[in-house]
Amino acid sequence: MTDLSERTDWIGDAFTSDAGWNLLEDLVDVGNRMAGQPGEREGLELVRDALADAGCRDARIDEFDLQGWERGDSGLRAAGRDERCIALPRSPAGEATADLVDLGYGLPSDFEEGDVDGNVVMVSSDTPDEFDRFIHRTEKYYYAVEHGAAAFVFRNHVEGCLPPTGSVGTDDDPIGDIPAVGVSAEVGGRLARRSTGEPVTVSVDCETPEATSGNAMAELGPDTDEEILVSSHVDAHDIAEGAMDNGAGTATIVEVANALAGIEDELDTRVRFVAYGAEEVGLVGSSVEADRADRDAIAAIVNVDSNVFGRTLSLSTHGFDDLAAAADRLADRFDHPISTSEELVPHSDHWPFVIHGVPGYMVAGETEGSGRGWGHTEADTLEKLEVRNLREQAILLTALVADLADADTEIARRDPSEIAAALEAEDKAAGMKVIGDWPYDDDGNVVG
Repeated sequence: MTDLSERTDWIGDAFTSDAGWNLLEDLVDVGNRMAGQPGEREGLELVRDALADAGCRDARIDEFDLQGWERGDSGLRAAGRDERCIALPRSPAGEATADLVDLGYGLPSDFEEGDVDGNVVMVSSDTPDEFDRFIHRTEKYYYAVEHGAAAFVFRNHVEGCLPPTGSVGTDDDPIGDIPAVGVSAEVGGRLARRSTGEPVTVSVDCETPEATSGNAMAELGPDTDEEILVSSHVDAHDIAEGAMDNGAGTATIVEVANALAGIEDELDTRVRFVAYGAEEVGLVGSSVEADRADRDAIAAIVNVDSNVFGRTLSLSTHGFDDLAAAADRLADRFDHPISTSEELVPHSDHWPFVIHGVPGYMVAGETEGSGRGWGHTEADTLEKLEVRNLREQAILLTALVADLADADTEIARRDPSEIAAALEAEDKAAGMKVIGDWPYDDDGNVVG
């Protein structure tokens, strides 16, 4: 029985460990960890070796093919001046000159009512508080495509002269349909003030070679039929260190591996650690793994993405009652605040499994404000993170994984039709269908 309630020795070891933070420093020092590029491979190798050093067995990298995307130059010219911008990954190469239309938040109604056809559309990275759900960048992009826009401008809502990045491709169409760039809040404000209704030129230069990515993984505990999957993603956008998103999550799961290795003989269930490649370009690595794995053998998933910057853990339970109960037990045991939500989060590496009804957490750090903050900008750097937060969160997640691995812990699955119905109830289905990410047929069965 995996019962650590009476043991505390491992906690001291975890709180004084440097394994996770040292890996985090190594990951950010790689530089460009863009999916399919040499830095991502270096990152995967660092994680593989760190898992082996922690005492895990069968540390390896499972490779897969990938549609690559390599940044060239990009430009946005308006009112006789060149404005700073960056291409959004998986934008196609191309140039468009047309009138600029500022659609504000880029809500579905904004596209329905706006003069989009043939024009350059600008939208905010934010969603208003009064709207009932978050609207993802990719959804806004494909509304623009659907309504005939000539190009797409993604305006950051976070001040600081930080143009945002983020992929616009999909599984079926990895390279988007129209040129897409990100601009800072300040450039966006200037464009809205000076250039709305006036011609602007958006240009993107990029290469789209075939590439290779991979998933780094290893195991601890007994060789049981069932397993607990503890995951993160290694890749990051090429414009930044990717410290929070998601060097932090990857460092955390390695720290959890170190802690669990010290109590491995008390685990009832195998724990498999997977650090995915190519998350930032459409959850490619986790989708490959979800197709490859025996999903019936996965008792639960603990996916860690963009934590540490916020000290309090945020756990999305996706409506799995037993996961919510385990989170409550964790908070009670450590008398530590933990934020939980039942809302479905279809934007990280738990999702290709959760759509099938596999119980899964999305683990992040609770932060103030809306959106990604420093994430997906060049400001996502190491000095904004604290080793204290990493160690505290690793301790909590180690205890959570051990609880889930207990033979007496029951974790009920959900029928995929329930997930589909919940997406409809949360008003997420329509946007997923626009993007082409809706995985269900009319009966709620996963297609493919």
